[in-house]
Amino acid sequence: MLRVQTFTFNPFQENTYLIINDKNQCWIVDPGMYNAAESKHFVENIQQLQLKPQAVINTHCHIDHIFGVKEMTEVYKIPFFIHEKELTVLNSAKSSAALFGLVFNDTPSPSGYLKASHHFMLGEDEIAILFTPGHSPGSICFYDIVGGWVIGGDVLFQGSIGRTDLPGGHHQTLLDSIENELMNLPDGVVVYPGHGTSTTIGAERKNNPFFN
Repeated sequence: MLRVQTFTFNPFQENTYLIINDKNQCWIVDPGMYNAAESKHFVENIQQLQLKPQAVINTHCHIDHIFGVKEMTEVYKIPFFIHEKELTVLNSAKSSAALFGLVFNDTPSPSGYLKASHHFMLGEDEIAILFTPGHSPGSICFYDIVGGWVIGGDVLFQGSIGRTDLPGGHHQTLLDSIENELMNLPDGVVVYPGHGTSTTIGAERKNNPFFN
């Protein structure tokens, strides 16, 4: 069975995740390490847990979610996957960072693309890809049906939803994505968001002001 480990990095307090299987293989999700100290902390945790990274996979490509992508692909010699509709967002990362007074010089190149409604495997464990645009054009969520959790990026938060005022964002599209792809999941499914604390589908169905 897959398990999830959470780290929080960079000035945006972004959540970076490890998805780990019983053989200590792992995916690195949305690596947001901004400085050397954060990267060192992350790599040391991977070493201590004796993990074997297999790929970097991103829910989307806003700057706070990709600071550490290039370093992780180079350190572990692993591929980097996104949804194809995130390519424009990825390619504008340097200018986006500059708007916040941050430095970002090395835009990573994707090794391939993750497709909506497909499944991919970490060893013998399967993850479903949910296409959830609105926060960004190619936002996706990673759903573990067996484990009962979803890594949702900046789509759904505890008591809120992702912002839609960035380039490529669209408010109604985001609401539709959440309604169609997430709100029909079981109540007990845990949501691991791109920022803040985890929640559940049931709690958001009941309490989220955007859907209550």
